[in-house]
Amino acid sequence: MTVFRLALSELKRMTGGILPKLTIVAMVMVPLLYGAVYLYANWDPYGNLDQLKAAVVVQDEGAATKDGKELHVGKDVAANLVEGHKFDWQLVATPEQANAGVKSGEFAFALTIPKDFSANLASPENFDSATQAMMSVTTNDANNYLLTSIVDKVATQVHESVAQQVGEQTANSLLTGYGTIHAQLVKAADGAKQLADGAATLDGGVATLKTGTTDLVTGADALAAGQVQLVTGTKQLQAGAATLEQGLGQLETQTATLPDSTQQLADGAAAVAEGNATLNTKVQGAIGTAEKIDDASTAAIGEKLDQLVSDGILTKAQADKIRTSLSTAATSSTITGLKDQLATDAADIQKLADGSAAVSEGAAKLAEATPALTAGIAQAHAGAGELSTGAATLAEGQDTALDGANQLAAGAKQLDTGAGDLKDGSGKLSDGAAELSTELHKGAGQVPDPNDKDKQNAAGVIADPIRVDSVSQAQAANYGSGLAPFFLVLALWIGAFMLIQVMRPLTVRALASNAPSWKIALGGWLPFAAVATAQALLLYAVVKFGLGLEPSHPWLTLGLLLLASLAFTALIQGICALLGTPGKFVVLILLVLQLVSSGGTFPWETTPEPLHIMHQVLPMGHVVEGMRHLIYGADLAPLVPIVLGLLGYMVLGLLFAWAAVTKKKTWTLKTLMPEIEA
Repeated sequence: MTVFRLALSELKRMTGGILPKLTIVAMVMVPLLYGAVYLYANWDPYGNLDQLKAAVVVQDEGAATKDGKELHVGKDVAANLVEGHKFDWQLVATPEQANAGVKSGEFAFALTIPKDFSANLASPENFDSATQAMMSVTTNDANNYLLTSIVDKVATQVHESVAQQVGEQTANSLLTGYGTIHAQLVKAADGAKQLADGAATLDGGVATLKTGTTDLVTGADALAAGQVQLVTGTKQLQAGAATLEQGLGQLETQTATLPDSTQQLADGAAAVAEGNATLNTKVQGAIGTAEKIDDASTAAIGEKLDQLVSDGILTKAQADKIRTSLSTAATSSTITGLKDQLATDAADIQKLADGSAAVSEGAAKLAEATPALTAGIAQAHAGAGELSTGAATLAEGQDTALDGANQLAAGAKQLDTGAGDLKDGSGKLSDGAAELSTELHKGAGQVPDPNDKDKQNAAGVIADPIRVDSVSQAQAANYGSGLAPFFLVLALWIGAFMLIQVMRPLTVRALASNAPSWKIALGGWLPFAAVATAQALLLYAVVKFGLGLEPSHPWLTLGLLLLASLAFTALIQGICALLGTPGKFVVLILLVLQLVSSGGTFPWETTPEPLHIMHQVLPMGHVVEGMRHLIYGADLAPLVPIVLGLLGYMVLGLLFAWAAVTKKKTWTLKTLMPEIEA
């Protein structure tokens, strides 16, 4: 009996009636339930999120920026969400209503934008009151657990979108501020240059000031010295004024009787003049009688002279002079000589009379003038008193002025010292201002001054500094394509497992024959391989042409599916042939272990450590990996060990079947009456 005859015999048995044929058809379609139907249900769930109702509550009151721009970010976000149709967004009035809808299941989730949303987004303009803007997302895992993850992702996208938009505005304002700072620094640098120029001018002016203050010190010292002399002079003036006042006082006292005395002098001088005139007359009579008088004339004249002296008409000197003349005349004994002498004396007396008259006239005038003189002396005395008082006041003032001059000199010296310090400071100011101007120009060059285009570009980079350039070496077209490798392989294992429920691993007729064990084992596997091949072909056709799966390597994908089907059926058929009915339980356990360790949904590295061994040992995880490479278009190098591994699992299954044939060729009571009937 050949291998193919053994296989055909089993297939004929399985297709001997309508029900067996329907059973085979059903078995062929079993993988569609786990592969195609499940993939169909989850082919593009993200594309159908617009069928989910979601509530959005907008309480945002808006805000105004410093430049007067009105912000209504909350309303803009809500409008974008509604227009985006990512979900079936419903505008709800209050958070309470939205939360109640989430609780009842009316809404999948709710997004609440608070009233201070725009105000907080604009708050970074004021560093001391910057506040994060908040959005509230309400979910309910009772509605759907995975939906919470989807909503978190959507909320993150909304957050990033708003953050980028606001970040660009903030960054634009910041960059505009940089431009303003740059312009102001340039102005400051220009101002510093002007300051440096002014400081240089100031330094020159201070140098002149220093020269002036030095001259001022010299002048102040001279002023102080002159003030000392002035004080001395004013004190001398004070003493002289006092002496003058005292002398004028005495003069005023002594000249108080001067008018009367000068009047008496005038009167006396007039009387002298009159007496001289009378004397002259008498002398003239004496001259007439001189001829008559001889020796007795001398005595008579003497007596007469004495009488005149007594009367006060002549002075004693005049009388003596006359006597001398008479004596001389008497000596000459010449009367003529006496007469001549009397004539001469008469002329002299007349002159004396004329002089006395003149004296009298002058004395009269003096008497008239002396009242004015005494009045002037009185005024001079009074003025001298005032002069003395003023001199005393002046002396006191000069003392004060001297103190002031000394203070001025001291202040001038301080001013000169300060001018020297100012000169040093102005020099430093000039140097510092020049250095400041230079450094400000350097600083202005280091502060960016972007134009509008550069600001827009830089603001975008600042708001979103990291751009993920996602280079996908292998990419699934959609969510269903992402799950396809796992569920296609899972469907093939389940399909092979279901085959063992209706097909015999080994036929009793074959075991009773004399055919070699390996032929019986191989002939028992071929019916499984044939049906499994039909399962793989139908599953692949439905997924590719029905659901639209587009593998990068379609023929290789189909080939790997066929190889996996053959390996799975060989392994399952061998286990069940060797262990009998308990082998089905072992296959079920292997199914569960491969479900959790193959990395069909999450990477297998995220599973607990003991399951890592299951992933390495069992075939499903490796086949899933190979399917991903073929469907997504990744590197094909890992396929070689995967194919070799599947061939190994196939050989292992056939070895299990061969061992089972070898074991079961010897019939026992347990063979006729098994403990568990299949």
